[in-house]
Amino acid sequence: MTDSHFSRRSLLRYGAYGAGAAALAGTAASWDRLTGADIPGRDDGSLVVATLGPAYGPEAIRTLTEGFKKVHPDIKLRINAVQATDWSDFFAKILTQIAAGTAPDLVYVATEGVQLFAQRLGVALDKWVKRDADELREYFADVHPSLVESMMYEGSLYQLPVEFNAADIYLNSQVLKRAGASFPAADWTRNDFTALLRDMKKSSGSQFTPYFWTNRLWGGVVPWLFANGTNLLSESKAPGGSWLWDSFYPAADRQGRGGGYRWTTPQATHERVEEAYDYLASLIQEDLCTRPEGGNGQNLIGVFSTGRVGVTPAGGFWAGGLNLAGMKNGSFDVQYFPRWRTQRMQFGAAGYALLRTSKLQDEAWEFIKFASRRDTLMRLFETNQTTPARRSMLTADRYREMGPSHWQVFYDTLDKFPDTGPIPAPPQVAEVEQVLLKHTGTALASRRSVAPALRRMQSDLEKAMERDV
Repeated sequence: MTDSHFSRRSLLRYGAYGAGAAALAGTAASWDRLTGADIPGRDDGSLVVATLGPAYGPEAIRTLTEGFKKVHPDIKLRINAVQATDWSDFFAKILTQIAAGTAPDLVYVATEGVQLFAQRLGVALDKWVKRDADELREYFADVHPSLVESMMYEGSLYQLPVEFNAADIYLNSQVLKRAGASFPAADWTRNDFTALLRDMKKSSGSQFTPYFWTNRLWGGVVPWLFANGTNLLSESKAPGGSWLWDSFYPAADRQGRGGGYRWTTPQATHERVEEAYDYLASLIQEDLCTRPEGGNGQNLIGVFSTGRVGVTPAGGFWAGGLNLAGMKNGSFDVQYFPRWRTQRMQFGAAGYALLRTSKLQDEAWEFIKFASRRDTLMRLFETNQTTPARRSMLTADRYREMGPSHWQVFYDTLDKFPDTGPIPAPPQVAEVEQVLLKHTGTALASRRSVAPALRRMQSDLEKAMERDV
């Protein structure tokens, strides 16, 4: 199976939590101008849900529409699978719909857009969650609180997470065997990781790259920042949220929770950030990885499946993706991201955001609940194209044929590492991401380039964070 074919089915997941959000920022900036553009005659009374097309083919749309009709025969539903190459393209097309007076009621939004939607475009779900608390207890009991907290903003909940992907490490079994290396332990360290890359390099040809990663917000340099006990922006918790935590989670799970994340002061020149970049630059200098490419890793499936790449960061979506690419169970496996100062890892999640312009907000809430049901997600995620937000869905049966053997890693990244958190995505995420990608490429030109590039990154991040979205 070719890379281009795979990219339409599942590579979306590789870029889902690292794609640009510039178009979303444009939507927010234009909101006041666009909300009045309601053209009569365009509305047939249906609840309209906009999703990213490559992830929602005809079968997925049929699963959602037919299932929802059985539960709510009185609500007309139309799912608009917008054909787009990535999240940036998707949001640009949503903007066009809003401008034409045909805005959807619900939009499928990943972590990058959660706070921007919440601040400018979305409706808090608090009143419905409180009203239907008894009905939702089973859902929250099955979903890790870190995923829920990542969908909160300033004390309110804006989405129910239905899927997520953490940046774990995939290893090619053929390459491990060729290097005479064993599968790494769960508590392996950065030094263990470096030693493994060196063993892989020694046992392979000149066309082989031990470690490959792409330059983006999700799965790029950020996992190394987390592992080194730092972040691109200073991180804290907003107050509030006790209405949710006290209602749905036991004391142990709600300890330290707040009303959502706040990412504020840029800290690109922090010594630990520089240390992480210097480490990556040293790997490039030693020819253990290449300078990171931009984009969503479209070529990665081919080079990994043929043994030209040894290890790469990816989430549960790759289990289904590698299977589609022809890799059998046993030919690859997955382990936690290696420990440095910490073993904190990063994730991105996604769910449905309700637009303020919707005239069917109660009906939209019913769809949000339906889309988060276990039976719905079981039908929707049959091919392991993502990691379900529901813990109970990750079973041996789900991964028996496709693999990997250590499938428990996907959810245990949250369960066993409770400090694992979302990628830094403030409302200014579009500009923040652009600055990160631009200066990361420059910083890794050589080890001498790191410090000057991070100083420029710091300056540009400060300007980006000062701007109102």
